[in-house]
Amino acid sequence: MESGDPLVNADWLIKNFDAPDVRVLDATYFADFTNPPETGHQAWARGHIPGATHFDIDDIADTSSPLPHMLPDSVKFSARVRKLGVGDGNRIVVYDQNRFFASARAWWMLRVMGHTDVHVLDGGLNAWVEAGGALEDLPPMVSERHFTPRVRADLVMDAAGLEKLVGSARTTIVDSRPDGRFFGRDPEPRVGLASGHIPGSVNLPGSALVTQDGHMLTANKLSSLFKNPKAPTVTTCGSGVTAAIAALALARLGNWDVAVYDGSWTEWASDPARPIATDA
Repeated sequence: MESGDPLVNADWLIKNFDAPDVRVLDATYFADFTNPPETGHQAWARGHIPGATHFDIDDIADTSSPLPHMLPDSVKFSARVRKLGVGDGNRIVVYDQNRFFASARAWWMLRVMGHTDVHVLDGGLNAWVEAGGALEDLPPMVSERHFTPRVRADLVMDAAGLEKLVGSARTTIVDSRPDGRFFGRDPEPRVGLASGHIPGSVNLPGSALVTQDGHMLTANKLSSLFKNPKAPTVTTCGSGVTAAIAALALARLGNWDVAVYDGSWTEWASDPARPIATDA
């Protein structure tokens, strides 16, 4: 049973950095569709926490799917993360350089595959540097470890399952996209995709959960944003990345069983038979 805080701070990581079971992953990812500043791998190569390998959500993915960075099967996942030097018995800390954007996604993916001892570095790389942590720009020497997947299917929602929940008073559907896209005022970044939202879902943008300097809001502040944080919840967004930030926030409030709709709006809105709402 998972409990406690899914986040660790930079001081904790510095103190525990040399522990033999601690492994660090850099999950930096940028989703600017028009002018990305650089790729996540380029950002990692420019400077990362010593020993950190790059967790690429576009590589550790079901690349046969037409949808972006979908969760891969357990065989591919375990093969990829073994090459990153993480596996059974490790305490894994994930961070990124983009305000939780993909570190929360990596945290969720590792948990889906059964690894429970995984945390996210609050404040990301900036917090590490501000706390006095060193950086390196060379790829680390990696020793592969065995990773045993124990898939938690309850943490993953698909379109068919979500269709059954539309209109349910028992399950909350949280959409982490910006409100302009949620209410259909602004276009989706993916050309040809209608904006709007899944009927009955509530809007809580991922950006509202994170401070400008990349720290997650305190538990007290998060509690004021979620109407019923302990309720059965599914989170969604544009492509299943920002949705994981909401899942991470709810874990901080004690709800560790939140499911992420992996296909998210990219999948939902691609089928004209699925209902789309734009109301408040």
